[in-house]
Amino acid sequence: LLRYVCEGAFPLKETDEMNFEILKNAFRALRQGGVFILTTLNGLFPLFHSVRDYINEHQDHDSIKASKFDLMTFRDYSEYEHIDDDGNKRPIKCNQRYYVPSEIMWLLKMVGFSEIDIYTAELGNWSRDKKLTTEDLEMLVVTRKE
Repeated sequence: LLRYVCEGAFPLKETDEMNFEILKNAFRALRQGGVFILTTLNGLFPLFHSVRDYINEHQDHDSIKASKFDLMTFRDYSEYEHIDDDGNKRPIKCNQRYYVPSEIMWLLKMVGFSEIDIYTAELGNWSRDKKLTTEDLEMLVVTRKE
């Protein structure tokens, strides 16, 4: 049995406790031997790059108006201006949590997962052949319930 949670669902929760509940529920939902795959934001990336510059370079229709990365919480607080299909400008506030690899491994072990592997999660090019680096915005985490 396989369960998957994407980056759009996991690090966007408002608190670390809410994210931890997702991991606990994923563990409970799996049978023994089941695999859990998670993509989440790579905490190594903002230590080496500007999150604001990256988002502006890689988005076609939304522009970032403000961004503040908090090193104490590893949360990025951003405000975007989205232009919808009718040309209306809509403000969007976003609060995203970045995780360093050792931290996500510890959280997964705390809920009972084992055999944790972490890889790069390039958009449209997920692969177990590429190890995570500081150049990767997202990470792919593969773990198993023993």
